Amino acid sequence: MTSYFSGPRDGPSPASSPLSPPSQRSSALSNRLTSVLSASYADSDIRDALETLSIRGIHNTAETRRQLRLDVQKEVVDCNGEIVRDFGKVAEQLKRIGSVITSLNQTCNEMRKHIDIAKQETTPVLEEATALIQSKKDTETKQQLLDAFSKHFMVPEEELMVLTSAEEPVSDRFFDVLARVKQVHNDCELLLGGENQRLGLEIMEMTKRHLNAAYQKLYKWIQKEFQSLNLEDPRISSSIRRALRVLAERPSLFHSCLDFFAEARDYVLSDAFHYALTDAMASANGAGTSDRTVKPIEFSAHDPLRYIGDMLAWVHSTTVSEREALEALFVADGDELARGIQAGLTSEPWARINEEDEMMAFNGHKALSDLVNRDLTGVSRSLRQRVELVIQGHDDPITCYKVINLLSFYRATFSKLVGPNTQLVDLMQNLETFTLKHFEALMGEQVTSLSSDQLALAPPPDLSPPEFLLDALENLVSLMKTYEGSVGPDEPSDTDADNSFTPVMRAAFDPFLNLARSSSEELDDPTAQIIYRTNILLAAQATLSPFNFASVTHMARLSSAISALRTNLLDIQHDFLLENSGLEVLLAALEPFSKSTKDHEDTSPENSEKGAQSKPQLTDLTSLPAFQPEALVRSSQQLDDFLPSALMDATDHLKRLQSASLIQSVTEDAVEAFCRDFEFVEGMIIAADEARGMTQVTLGTGASIISGRSGRSSRKTKPDGKDGEEDDESGDQWSLRSLFPRTTGEIRVLLS
Repeated sequence: MTSYFSGPRDGPSPASSPLSPPSQRSSALSNRLTSVLSASYADSDIRDALETLSIRGIHNTAETRRQLRLDVQKEVVDCNGEIVRDFGKVAEQLKRIGSVITSLNQTCNEMRKHIDIAKQETTPVLEEATALIQSKKDTETKQQLLDAFSKHFMVPEEELMVLTSAEEPVSDRFFDVLARVKQVHNDCELLLGGENQRLGLEIMEMTKRHLNAAYQKLYKWIQKEFQSLNLEDPRISSSIRRALRVLAERPSLFHSCLDFFAEARDYVLSDAFHYALTDAMASANGAGTSDRTVKPIEFSAHDPLRYIGDMLAWVHSTTVSEREALEALFVADGDELARGIQAGLTSEPWARINEEDEMMAFNGHKALSDLVNRDLTGVSRSLRQRVELVIQGHDDPITCYKVINLLSFYRATFSKLVGPNTQLVDLMQNLETFTLKHFEALMGEQVTSLSSDQLALAPPPDLSPPEFLLDALENLVSLMKTYEGSVGPDEPSDTDADNSFTPVMRAAFDPFLNLARSSSEELDDPTAQIIYRTNILLAAQATLSPFNFASVTHMARLSSAISALRTNLLDIQHDFLLENSGLEVLLAALEPFSKSTKDHEDTSPENSEKGAQSKPQLTDLTSLPAFQPEALVRSSQQLDDFLPSALMDATDHLKRLQSASLIQSVTEDAVEAFCRDFEFVEGMIIAADEARGMTQVTLGTGASIISGRSGRSSRKTKPDGKDGEEDDESGDQWSLRSLFPRTTGEIRVLLS
């Protein structure tokens, strides 16, 4: 390495030789300077050299620079000598170590020989120890498996006593042990999957015996608890609810237990119903505590409606209480019962009633309704007997119909409470049908009794509706009001052609109306018959019209019958006007002319030829007896006498009709028909005069001059109709119009 203080180790540099020329010295110096200047002071060698110089504390002087090389070389030599001496010591130590290693190798060889001998001697012992250790491990593993198996699959004897012994109570411990035994029974299926199935079969057989004994114990315990169960407390104890949920896994025992419960409750509720009827027990569900402030239901037996209502109210209250008491079991625990029954159907396939039971899910609401109905079987039987006995002994139709409405109300109530297809709903329906039949029988007896009473059937002198019909209509109004009140404002009204009130109408209205109609045949006067029948129908119509549910089935027939009778009344009133006015005689005489006019309107060839042969001529009108002067004058006088009081007489003719509006309407239509008839007669008279060539000149106050075709005077007619002067040449030339001077306009004015 090139140094600033020393040159090459071989000898002095040529640049420093005194024999070198000056140019070489300057060149060497420059090279040295260049080398120094180009050296990097960051070089580690230079840095170490400088640090060494700094440590030595050497001052940069000429003497120091001359001695530095020698001093350094001397130090190097000294260092090398020390290293050689140190390596000599190391060599001596290595020799000693080599001897020691040689000694150790000999010792190891000897020990290896001894070990080989010992190994040969201990190998059988080690093999035996290893086998023993492995056997110990296997035994410990088997012991652990046995302990785990015994702990899981074996139930201690004391726990089995809790499960099967009748002396041990059914407590939480019983259910815990039962759950464990069921788990063991289910887990035995894993044992059956192995090669040796005997152990699994034996354990399953043992657990099955224990489970059957446990379920039998639970079944008997529940029956015992049901005997002392008080349903007045709306909450069933949690132990019974839990026991029933567990027992549901045995459907046969579960249903048998429910049957026992239903029989027990049936007896209790029947006894409670008997006490409520006779001994006034305060509790509606047979609590057994007397309340002397409450009268027995039998005290109101004289009033069928109240008696039946009290019994139905008791049954309804009992049903509600019974449902509330059992609702926690079948509704709140319905899912658990369903799972238990489904598991039971799987384990007891013979417990299925039919093939569909496997697919059908348990319905808690339906099971609740069925059990409540079964609990009330005895009460329903007793209720039916008493209601039928009371209805059979009662003969008031209105009360019977009120009972029908009461039964209908409770039928709808029970349908919402326990379901539509239940025993209570069927009972209400049967009682309702029975009461309706008795109601119809009572109505039939009344009709039969009236049919044999001629005095009651005799029409009144004023032709008003008979008394028995008015009584029947009054009873019908009571029935309709009862029905209207039972339907309620929020329920839809029965307006169909046949509604629930139609059977009542057929029993309480139609027979009496038909009987009243038939009684009109006792009247000899046809006019009186029609008026009598009209009054009957008007009374019936007025009774039904306020009630849509009743009138919708009968109003159309009544309206049609009244319309037909109105037509008859119109004919009667028309005939009365024609007869009393004298116009009837003239119309009868003009009937051939009226027929010829109708035939003339028919333009068929046969009618035209026939009409030409038989058609009367207007000139022949004066040859008719009714149109002779004396007869025509009488008719005119009769008409004049009739007109002043015609409306009063016509109204009085129908005065027994009990409808002023109908009388006015019929009379107005009859007057209109009379005016049309008079207009026809007037037209025929004018046409006949024109056909005879007669003209009329009015002289005033009824006198007129009649002129013939030649224009000369024929005669002079006086107001009294007598001829004042006759024409010698034509004595038959007299005017019909002069003898019958009234006009249609005058008639309409006088009759308006």
